[in-house]
Amino acid sequence: MLKHRIITAVWLIPLVMGAIFFFPVEYFSWALVAVFLIAAKEWGRIIDKRCNITQWSFTLTIGILLVALNLFVPSDEVWFKGHLHPIFLAIMVIGACWWAISLLFILSYPKSSTLWAKSHMFKSMFGQLTLIPCFTALVALKALSSPADPYYGGSLVFLVMLTVWATDSGAYFAGKTLGKHKLMPNVSPAKTVEGLIGGLLTTMLVVAVVMLLSPEQELGLVIVVTLFVALVSAVGDLSESMFKRVADIKDSGTILPGHGGGLDRIDSLTAALPVFTLIYIAFWM
Repeated sequence: MLKHRIITAVWLIPLVMGAIFFFPVEYFSWALVAVFLIAAKEWGRIIDKRCNITQWSFTLTIGILLVALNLFVPSDEVWFKGHLHPIFLAIMVIGACWWAISLLFILSYPKSSTLWAKSHMFKSMFGQLTLIPCFTALVALKALSSPADPYYGGSLVFLVMLTVWATDSGAYFAGKTLGKHKLMPNVSPAKTVEGLIGGLLTTMLVVAVVMLLSPEQELGLVIVVTLFVALVSAVGDLSESMFKRVADIKDSGTILPGHGGGLDRIDSLTAALPVFTLIYIAFWM
């Protein structure tokens, strides 16, 4: 398993970094459609793991919505005079509200599952609320690049990814070595309070990198934003775990050997990216 994880990471990380930093935003947005179609197909298994028609109909719905976004909001219109396109902004605000609701579902699980566990409609809606705001956030951040600073948008995307990776890695190792108190045993039995604290502490390495490269930033604000985004990413992770538990699925898919499905790799990012983008608009635009 570890060998497969390493091999997958060796080819996947350069591919992701190349797309983030070197793809023009118009190509980047269309490449994302393919990635999110994979995630959508995997979410279809959460809706109904036995029915291929349900899985493909949800995938088709997500595909139509993402293509429509790319066509109706071209990459050069995502930002205008420092303001995010109202469609993108509305989607991300709705997404942020969804993550607040999802947190309530997580905290009250399994009781909350009685409201949606048997409803294909609700689970489809939750899938759209999970995936589409993440897509718009990725495109919006990437579109902040300019001829004067072609890597700026990619750097912001990478910063969020780095925060999520630091949180996940710190949580994994702290949980393995120190974990004694279960965080949300009904949702994800392997996660511990010590792991979450370890993950949050690890994100201070990201803060150090930001302050080193951009010392004019306000340290307190960077720390608060980093910790908040890390906590939100944990909600994204727990949310997918909750939905997979109800669906009786261990991994969302098998497309990434040693890592599971594409959805398993982006579950934390689905929450972290739209929330970070809204924070960026509020404090840095």
